[in-house]
Amino acid sequence: MASTQETGAPQDERVVIKKYANRRLYNTASSSYVTLEHLSEMVKKGVDFVVYDAKTNEDITRTVLTQIIFEEESQGQSLLPIQFLRQLIGFYGNSMQAFLPSYLELSLATFTQQQEQLRNQIAAIGQTTGMGAYEDHVRQNLAMFDRAMKMFSPFNFAKGAEAAAPAPPKAEPPQDDAMAELRKRMEEMQAQIEKLASKS
Repeated sequence: MASTQETGAPQDERVVIKKYANRRLYNTASSSYVTLEHLSEMVKKGVDFVVYDAKTNEDITRTVLTQIIFEEESQGQSLLPIQFLRQLIGFYGNSMQAFLPSYLELSLATFTQQQEQLRNQIAAIGQTTGMGAYEDHVRQNLAMFDRAMKMFSPFNFAKGAEAAAPAPPKAEPPQDDAMAELRKRMEEMQAQIEKLASKS
């Protein structure tokens, strides 16, 4: 389900959770203490919430959501492949780090929209063939993201080994350093997308 934030609902409609120094979490909407498990259930039900440090009033929602994922993974609910985790860690400090959140968000949003269709396909044509259909969806999502990035980009992506800096338009002045750096980053991202696609 989409959160109130995703659906454009006012930010103040989100449930406010306060985290105290003793690590206890307090739900201000229900006036009760909750656990990470309760917050996990709220996420699954589509309840949008924000977590604040009770002392500093700092938004620590990201940290708490990460803790929920850690708890789920440590209890045998393995969802994240080891290779994915390694690659994810590798992006910290990487020049493409700024692009990865949007890519992951787009990919998961598309998968969420298509999950019912995927369930029906797997049930109708069997697990093995169904996984083939799933892989097709992954490739389609990568292609869609590729097209989206090309639309966003003011230049064309270079392809494969033939990649070379495109000649500047004849009627336009040379690109400045910022544009050249952006081009370099986008080309690196394209190479990563193609690498992911080849593994799918």
